[in-house]
Amino acid sequence: MTSGPARPDFRSAPLRRDRTRPAMNGSEAVRLLDAVDFAARKHSGQRRKDPERTPYINHPIGVAQILAQEAGVADVAVLQAALLHDTVEDTDTTFAEIEQRFGLEVRRLVEELTDNKALPQAERKRLQVERAAGLSAGARLVALADKLYNLRDLDRRVPEGWSEQRVREYFAWAARVANALRGSCPALEEPLWRLLAARGVAR
Repeated sequence: MTSGPARPDFRSAPLRRDRTRPAMNGSEAVRLLDAVDFAARKHSGQRRKDPERTPYINHPIGVAQILAQEAGVADVAVLQAALLHDTVEDTDTTFAEIEQRFGLEVRRLVEELTDNKALPQAERKRLQVERAAGLSAGARLVALADKLYNLRDLDRRVPEGWSEQRVREYFAWAARVANALRGSCPALEEPLWRLLAARGVAR
């Protein structure tokens, strides 16, 4: 029998880990999973507006994933806020409920990131731009990751009922938010501006 090339022994290979990112301990993992579970229950039945009607929970999970994987964010409160950032705005969740379950820091982050749905959409968008520069460091990270996720989604597929004009307007608006958040996190800003530049939106 002819023997092939020797197989590498992965059991003896050293584990590779990004040492700039501290390992999450068990307690932190439980807190993060609790936020995933809470958000999934609250957004149950909601769908994104893409042609595939993907589950809405994909969005907050994707935002948290961008923070952890691309920006190296290990702050559990910030990751929890990313997972929960649309719960008050888009479900029956209250800020008091967020605070009771996840603490005051997470509540404050979610408050910073929540639009007032009683206002017209144009006014909500204007206020996001106006208030962006005054956000806390943690809220700035979530806001950037949220915009990056949405721009990537729009770049791949146009939501049902959206015209090309509406897509262009969203990219232009996202650029105004990104400009207000300039200097917050290059790891998120650089890919965001590459997407905007590809659509002809200048800094």
